[in-house]
Amino acid sequence: MDEKTTLHDYLRRGRDSLLLKVEGLSEYDVRRPLTPTGTNILGLVKHVASVQLDYFGVTFGRPADRAIPWLAEDAVPDSDMWVPAAESRAEIIEFHHYSAAHSDATIDALSIDAIGEVPWWKPGTRRVTLHQILVHVVAETARHAGHADILRESIDGEVGLRAADPNIPGRSAEEWAAYRAMIEADARRA
Repeated sequence: MDEKTTLHDYLRRGRDSLLLKVEGLSEYDVRRPLTPTGTNILGLVKHVASVQLDYFGVTFGRPADRAIPWLAEDAVPDSDMWVPAAESRAEIIEFHHYSAAHSDATIDALSIDAIGEVPWWKPGTRRVTLHQILVHVVAETARHAGHADILRESIDGEVGLRAADPNIPGRSAEEWAAYRAMIEADARRA
């Protein structure tokens, strides 16, 4: 597998793992702020979709063919990080799929060394390659999927990529509590 295909595969996996975190949650739980800065799961989905649309669209002269209100210059700051009641979960999921398809078309159309320009980066760093943007967006997606993992665990205890994830030890609630208590005790001793 070549480098572009490998990076594209990791991007797709990151997208999928992020979208899995909204499944089975109520409208309130998927939207509610769970950190002092307002981080919420559906907002992370909206943000990642917005980020990839800009990086693979605007950067390579392939802007979106529809208006994205929360990306407009007069939009409320950080409006890509949360989802008002007037925007449905289905609309945000559809936007994420739209953004992914738009980004995938750019990735498929260009060589890994294709040149683009990130207009919001400081001068002297704006000229980039598709390789650089693939790495950047894979990292950004993975970072926010990790945030969503932690938020989801705090809501309902759901962890991992799927039910019976082989990377997650099969502990009972009591075993998890004992494991956490052991870590807490050692942290206090440190």
